[in-house]
Amino acid sequence: MPAQNAVVTPPRALPSVRAASPYLLSLLLLAAGVNHFVNPEAYDRLVPRSLPAHRTITYVSGLAELVCAAAVATPRSRRAGGWLTAALFVAVFPANVQLALDGGFGGSSFFGSATAAWLRLPLQVPLIAWAVQVARATPSPSSTERRPRRVV
Repeated sequence: MPAQNAVVTPPRALPSVRAASPYLLSLLLLAAGVNHFVNPEAYDRLVPRSLPAHRTITYVSGLAELVCAAAVATPRSRRAGGWLTAALFVAVFPANVQLALDGGFGGSSFFGSATAAWLRLPLQVPLIAWAVQVARATPSPSSTERRPRRVV
């Protein structure tokens, strides 16, 4: 017969969505960043025509996504990585506008269609909010540093 005052420990819970959030964002950035190098032609078409060196911009933006992925995945740099990711999402918004104006990627699938390109625009808002949430949920380095205790 168990003791009446026994402490019952609940089973260990799975990591929460909030705890997994930076890693999921990092995976999204990693996939997109790698795809810039695997399929650069698709991204070249996203670069506004007024800008030069489309392939260079494609590679630089892919590299930026990879840097953000690494920063968000690493607890020490997660706060800065979240803010950098939010800034990156804002910076590439004109490319998404260009994609919509051009009628999408083309092809027979829905994801290459003009409709998908237009639907993609408002999806940038939750992506930016997600990156900001990751940045805000991460304590600043100064708040986690151990300060020496004063001995009186």
